[in-house]
Amino acid sequence: MIYLELLLTFMKIGAFTFGGGYAMLPLIQNEVVSHQWLDSTALVDFIAVSESTPGPFAINIATYVGAEAGGFLGAICATLGVVLPSFTIILIVAGCYEKFKSNQIIKGCMSGLKPAVIGLIAASVLSVASTVFVGGIFTVELFSDTAFYLSLGIFAISVILSIKKIHPILVICISAVIGICFGYLFG
Repeated sequence: MIYLELLLTFMKIGAFTFGGGYAMLPLIQNEVVSHQWLDSTALVDFIAVSESTPGPFAINIATYVGAEAGGFLGAICATLGVVLPSFTIILIVAGCYEKFKSNQIIKGCMSGLKPAVIGLIAASVLSVASTVFVGGIFTVELFSDTAFYLSLGIFAISVILSIKKIHPILVICISAVIGICFGYLFG
């Protein structure tokens, strides 16, 4: 039963989110936490790991959640679930796009999807940031926590490096090294 549930849940995630892994994040978070496959903290931890590993973000998360919830077969079901809708839709769109790309309805649909994707990505950023920086509870003690300042510092460094057009892989590696160093010093 868990295998079918993983397959159908991740098919829903794959079918109803546009814009890639980050746009999927709010729906992934909602589904994974509501099914109690992972809690918010574990999901945020894996988001960091998923960003640091090769491969598409949504597939990495689906595979991990599936493995946690249902072992090897669960990983396969969740991965297939998140991939199959996109794969099917791309095959259909690729076959029809050339014929309809100048259609006003199609142009309007594409124009409407762009801001929705930006909104979903922004919601993901806010959701992850609230878990990382605040942990769901905003208290005065937060400002005495070294991890808060470490996270804030890594975020600031990442923004500066991104503005300076440093390659994203280098930004991730630098952030990981800083996190490891501070983890040993203050963990």
